[in-house]
Amino acid sequence: MNAPNKPPLTIRLCEPRGFCAGVDRAIQIVVLALKKFGAPVYVRHEIVHNRFVVDGLRERGAIFVKELSDIPGDHRERPVVFSAHGVPKSVPADAESRHMFYLDATCPLVSKVHKQAMRHQRLGRHVLLIGHAGHPEVVGTMGQLPEGAVTLVETVEQVSGLDVPDEENLGYVTQTTLSVDDTADIVAALERRFPNLTAPSSESICYATTNRQEAVKKAAPGTGMFLIVGAPNSSNSRRLVEVARRHGAADAVLVQRASEIDWTRMQGVSTIGISAGASAPEIVVQEIIDAFRDRFDVTVDIALTVEETENFPVMRDLRDTALEPADMAFLNGAEN
Repeated sequence: MNAPNKPPLTIRLCEPRGFCAGVDRAIQIVVLALKKFGAPVYVRHEIVHNRFVVDGLRERGAIFVKELSDIPGDHRERPVVFSAHGVPKSVPADAESRHMFYLDATCPLVSKVHKQAMRHQRLGRHVLLIGHAGHPEVVGTMGQLPEGAVTLVETVEQVSGLDVPDEENLGYVTQTTLSVDDTADIVAALERRFPNLTAPSSESICYATTNRQEAVKKAAPGTGMFLIVGAPNSSNSRRLVEVARRHGAADAVLVQRASEIDWTRMQGVSTIGISAGASAPEIVVQEIIDAFRDRFDVTVDIALTVEETENFPVMRDLRDTALEPADMAFLNGAEN
């Protein structure tokens, strides 16, 4: 007896998707540190918000710790890497006081926000930081300035009740991974209340966040389901789910692996969208597409908005160690 024909399914696959230049650089730093110095290499917090990435690096000899004090005394000579989200100034100061060798994998675009915030303060402005409380990037940005120099703004509703030292001397910056549309609404509310509010010298939301959201907006209309590959603690991935729902997808969900897909929700769906947050590896995207091919007669349409060419080099301490495609195959797949 012949197997029944697979139902047809169109996948709108977003480009760009997945790793951004900052995430790629951070992971390369850990991989190259392991290659150059051997295991173990310590990493303070998750290098990026993705379990697949973290587990893959752990298998290769990375040890993830919450704080520098968790590193055993007899391992203080081992390299320690700071995550891509950035850290408060107190962390490298602590590392130096402990005579540790550290590699700062903070995304250059997050470092740019740090500099924007410090510039506001240097020019006498109280800083308003638009972001999510408790997110590592927000903790790191607030930690660049003295306590009390930054006020966190999470929602439009908060704006009317803000208590600031001087309404005439305010500047704002934003977390790099926010919803572009939501952030614009908050900025508009702030500008209505504080007409003299000073914007950062350049856009704080990073190019990769914006590009991934624009691709989802393009792909979402008419889709019966939109899958975002990413981790629950990934801010930019959660924003992509929200963007898909707002811009025409009948439903949208966040998944970390193909094993998490609820196939009952795919019944009767003829078109789905797929994208991936900036810390989600391409090998998982392909795993999910393969899972759909097992069940459907799949046609893949590419929803391309822009081609990304950004590349952030690793620090000089690691540039004498060659990064081979095989070193990153656990995330990018083997070479064809």
